[in-house]
Amino acid sequence: MTFTREKDTEAWIRKEVEKLGGVFMKFTSPGNDGVPDRIAIFPDSRLVFVELKKEDGKLTKIQEHQIGRLIRLHQQVCVVRGRKAAEEFMTDMKEHSMSSVDYWPNSFWLLDEEGR
Repeated sequence: MTFTREKDTEAWIRKEVEKLGGVFMKFTSPGNDGVPDRIAIFPDSRLVFVELKKEDGKLTKIQEHQIGRLIRLHQQVCVVRGRKAAEEFMTDMKEHSMSSVDYWPNSFWLLDEEGR
């Protein structure tokens, strides 16, 4: 199945996180534009900020800033771009990954303190 909309990716990840006993919550922070869309909370005490994008979606400068800010505070942040990236994200979560990662459909890279 291919996801063409962020909400399809979000629904699939929510279901997978819940299978692991976790919750996948919408995150809003008034006065802080550009924060990640969701927070995944797992029973092993991990909290992961998740930014959802379409496969070809780009982070805005404010999103890069906010992601970098969270990483500098030693928080785990993952950017997930479409179905294949969502599958990679969930594989890493099942393996208890603690890295901040930008998942693309055919690759990924670790995010730095600038959110890039």
